[in-house]
This record gives sequence, C-alpha cells and structure tokens, in this order.
Amino acid sequence: MPYLVREHLFIGNISDAADILQNGSSEITHMLSVLSSASISFFTEWRSSLTIPSKEIKKVYAGGSGDGGSGSVDDLGDGSRSCLSPTKLLYSLEYAGKDLKLVRMTVPIRDMESENLLDYLDVCFDFIDRRRKEGGVLVHCFAGVSRSAAIITAYLMRTEQLSSEGALESLRQSCESVCPNDGFLEQLKMFEEMGFKVNRGSPIYKRFRLKVLGDSYNRGEKIDSSKFGADPGLPVEVLSGVEAIPNGGDNRTPAYRCKKCRRVVALQENVVDHIPGEGETAFEWHKRKSGNRFNRSDESECSSIFVEPLRWMTAAILITCCKLSPS
Repeated sequence: MPYLVREHLFIGNISDAADILQNGSSEITHMLSVLSSASISFFTEWRSSLTIPSKEIKKVYAGGSGDGGSGSVDDLGDGSRSCLSPTKLLYSLEYAGKDLKLVRMTVPIRDMESENLLDYLDVCFDFIDRRRKEGGVLVHCFAGVSRSAAIITAYLMRTEQLSSEGALESLRQSCESVCPNDGFLEQLKMFEEMGFKVNRGSPIYKRFRLKVLGDSYNRGEKIDSSKFGADPGLPVEVLSGVEAIPNGGDNRTPAYRCKKCRRVVALQENVVDHIPGEGETAFEWHKRKSGNRFNRSDESECSSIFVEPLRWMTAAILITCCKLSPS
C-alpha cells in the first residue's frame, strides 16, 4: 500500500505500482517509476500473470530526441554539460494501466552507489510538480526503499528548503523503512551544498562529473566527445593580456596558455580544484564543515593546474596536468 508523503504525493514499491496499473486507483492518477528497466514490460516479466495495457507517448534521450519525443539535458543554459551519454534514455512517457488513463513516466536508474542520480533530478521534479496539480503522484522503485526515497528526499529538500538529513527524517515520518544507498546520500548532500539545485557550473558538480567520467573510462567504456567541454582555444578577443569570451555580457574570464605554443588551453572556469598530495581522492566531493579544504595555508603551493575534459584533448585524457601560464 503506498504511503502518503505530502498532498497528492505518495511513495511505494513495485507491488503497489503493479496493483494500481492493473486495478486503477481513485487517488493516484500519475506514476513515476524509477527502475533499472524503463520498459513497462518489466512488470509482466516480474509477474507473469499480469497483463497491463500501455501506449507510449514518447521517449527522451539525454542528448536529443528519439522515438517520437525530444529533449536534452545537455542544453542546460549555463554552457556546461551533464554526465549522461547522449544515447542514454532520460525518461519515457506512457498512457498505462486500466483504461489507459494513468500517465506513467519511467526513469532508468539502478540502485547502485555509483549510479548518477543528480542528472535525473530536474526531469523528476518537473514531472512531480506538474502532475501533482492534476492528481495524485506515486513515486516508486522496486522495494520503495532507496531510489524512490532519494528522489522524494531531494524533492522535499528543494520545495521545503530542508537539509538532506531533515528531508529524509521527514520522509521517514511517513514511511519509516526508507533508506537511500550511500552513493545517493552523498549526492543529496551535494545537492544541498549547491543550494537545492543541480548547478552544473559549481565546483562540486564539476568534481562529481569528472569522477563519473573517470569511472566510465576505467570500466573501459567509450567516452563520447560531446561530454567534453568546449575548446577554449577558439578565437577570442584579447584585452590587456586577459582573454575575453562571449558570455552574454561583458564578463571576462582569465585564461591559461601553453608556455611553448601560447595556445589558450583552459579558462579559469575549466579548472578543477584539488587538494595537493592526495592523488585521485583530491577530486572527490567533500562536505566542507569549515574553511576551504582547497586552500590550505599550511601546505606548500601546488604548481599544477588540473582541468576538466576539453575537446582538444584525446579521448584517453580525463585529468590533465599541464605546464601552464596565466595570460
């Protein structure tokens, strides 16, 4: 039986979802399914006797359109890019259930600590916000414990300005069994640190994005070049030794050049903060309880500049340390 979290917002498991899809509900008119498989056939595989009619509205992929739908998480408005591959299914929409009256959005997220939750939050929030105005929304995963709990916790954080701990505790007052996995909890803390939004220009997100791309590379996966940042070496205006880039205004961003050929290889916004001497872990996200972990006065100055993946790099390079000089 689904648990009521807020007005018109419920949390449940796959059994609750299957029952509603098969028998209908007077309270729930929309469903957000957060599952490893985004196909409604998952229900029929899980319970062979179940027959659920469905009619697909559209599918939306991370880098553009497909199968009758369109959309893009790469078009973020801040010039940055998400961690998701352009071929990754972002969500699908269906008319489903009894009499095909229930609108169901499916989001393909696995219950794994390494799974990218942040890049799916905006589409989930948008669905919940819009559909709660039309009726009741059930957010469910397989067990109703981790994935659905993480989505609703983030939603409560954003709508009620709660900390990750406060939002999760509030959710547990409705459903005490919820327990997002440790990777999701870490990303919820990032979400809090970014001001209850997925700010892709934030150093916190950039370190997260770099880690996701690095993990993909270490698994032997091909990294699509569209995931790399724009080449800052394209022609730009030069004023007083500082590169100026078009940015919708007169903002000027300091640039770094190769000492040998003087080509612009990075802008300040491409630099990824790190803790000197801590190796790969220097790029992991850490909640800073006080001060700035990335500006330690008791350590010798680091002469290395680490930058995010840029398009002039080869696909094999994810973290680059160059001998650079400021313009």
